[in-house]
Amino acid sequence: MTTLLEPGTPPPTLRADERDLAPRVSLRDTVSQTLSMAWRATKKMRRNPEQFFDVTVQPLLFTAMFAFIFGGAISGDVASYLPIIIPGILAQTALTACMATGIQLREDMDKGVFDRFKSLPIARIAPLAGPMVADLLRYSTAAVLTVATGLALGFRPGGGVVGTVAGIVLTVVAGWSLAWIFTWLGTVARTAQSVQGISMMIMFPLTFLSNAFVPASTLPGWLETFVRVNPVSHVVSAVRDLMNDGEVTAEVGWALLGCVVVVAAFAPLAVRSYGRKM
Repeated sequence: MTTLLEPGTPPPTLRADERDLAPRVSLRDTVSQTLSMAWRATKKMRRNPEQFFDVTVQPLLFTAMFAFIFGGAISGDVASYLPIIIPGILAQTALTACMATGIQLREDMDKGVFDRFKSLPIARIAPLAGPMVADLLRYSTAAVLTVATGLALGFRPGGGVVGTVAGIVLTVVAGWSLAWIFTWLGTVARTAQSVQGISMMIMFPLTFLSNAFVPASTLPGWLETFVRVNPVSHVVSAVRDLMNDGEVTAEVGWALLGCVVVVAAFAPLAVRSYGRKM
């Protein structure tokens, strides 16, 4: 027997025992639903190409600007500074790009888009992970353009093609893992503006208080200590080892371990917070 609700009446809330009887979503279905959400996100990108401005214009601008401004002061000339700055710009651009993930998530939640998803028998992680999978395209675009700009300025990576590609892949992996932090912020913050403000407070210390732009050995002792434990510094050092030397060093292992820790910590937090909001 079907009970009709009056207009404006909220639907009844399932009891705990009723929720336990709901069909479980298999791993295969979770992957399929995540890819469907990723496809939805790519369609939004195609219809709103301005979403690519931060991963197309910014890498070109920052690479050229920092190289010519700091190159002579830090390394004596631009060519000598490029092996230092290119991996740093890669990390900065990836962090900036993944910051937008939380902002766009909060905007979708404010518009009521996710209210439609809660009535569907889909995995709770799919609406969160789908856009992040689509953002891999944005991270890759930013990384490739940054390296291309460096090559145009005279950057010649000693690691060759393999080392350069490995550095780009590591940057994309790091950006995807760090995006879970901003995804969680998108589920707990009240507005998209607050997500942006909090994200900026996280992004600036992580990027500028790292070894992305200057060698850590040139910094004061107390600041050098922070820089060396900064996870972004490990990513930058790992990318430098891959691109400049073509070597898989301990820094690569530390960077990958940091990515795993971030995902293990913030992915469950984001899913739990999202479930409470929905």
